[in-house]
Amino acid sequence: MSRWITVALLFVLMIMCAALPFSAGLSAGEGLLTISAEYSKNAPLSLDDPIWQKVQPVQVPVEGRESLGGAKGVVSTRAIYTDERIYFLLRWEDPTMSVTKASWVYDGQKWSHQQGDEDRISLLFEITRIEKFSSRGCAVTCHSPPDAPRESWKLATRTAAEKGDLWHWKAARSAPYHHADDSWLTVAGNPSGSYRETGRRSDPGKGGDVKNETEDGTRPLYMQDPRKTPTAPGFLLMEEAIKIQDYALFNAGDVIPYRLPVKPGGSRFDVRAESRHSGGYWTVMLYRNLDTGHEDDVVFNPSKRYSFAMAVFDDSGADHSKATKAMVLTFRK
Repeated sequence: MSRWITVALLFVLMIMCAALPFSAGLSAGEGLLTISAEYSKNAPLSLDDPIWQKVQPVQVPVEGRESLGGAKGVVSTRAIYTDERIYFLLRWEDPTMSVTKASWVYDGQKWSHQQGDEDRISLLFEITRIEKFSSRGCAVTCHSPPDAPRESWKLATRTAAEKGDLWHWKAARSAPYHHADDSWLTVAGNPSGSYRETGRRSDPGKGGDVKNETEDGTRPLYMQDPRKTPTAPGFLLMEEAIKIQDYALFNAGDVIPYRLPVKPGGSRFDVRAESRHSGGYWTVMLYRNLDTGHEDDVVFNPSKRYSFAMAVFDDSGADHSKATKAMVLTFRK
């Protein structure tokens, strides 16, 4: 009888030992931060919905790299899921609301681009396993390959079997249409419309933006259609723009946006957003169906956990970001 007890104990020990590598990877000592999405029967309807107050925020640290090396910040993060959708409420300090994105300004004689870019935040989830992403986060995909010079880094995975789901909220280009640009990540290449080699691919559907410039690049090509009331004051949506026929209409100091958001649709429009800049902070709510039915999106199953990472961009279109270390998303009912 004791022999069978011994065998049973050994079997239990083998199971425990097999589980150790997974548990160790999730230990606080290795800096893995857990975001737990809380179940709610009712969905939050806005940034200020009282439902959000029932969820304890997690203070997610972000840190700059390269030219912003050492710069630190915090993104207050809450997550809620319902039977159909998942919601994130993100809040971070940013003293200036940056939505310029190189807008045109007229000095009375010529047009030139204003200084300034846009604020952004992005979330990257694993669709399929990305090597070392669960322990190193953004550094694996954004700084790839890590042993290459910075100018050779690409936003990409190392193999075609590795896929990521990228949600990219942009203050000047996606916020006017209340969404975050939905794309996916694979190996580096030269996708249509990209000015550099990258692993980022847009999900099928309409979206993105159009550069507002004449063929010679010296002045804007489009202006707000005077017959239409702007649906996003301060921005110029492509569907509300008309070609400029008479430049004599403009006076010194007039400003026209340089990047014109295109009305999104299809899988590219899966991630919806609400946003507000107030009191030196951005507050952004991102939400999406747990399962979109699209293979370029991660399927959220509340019985599983998901590796992900986050990056914040302050008035930047390129490298000036602060990013998180590895994180894991879990679901709690």
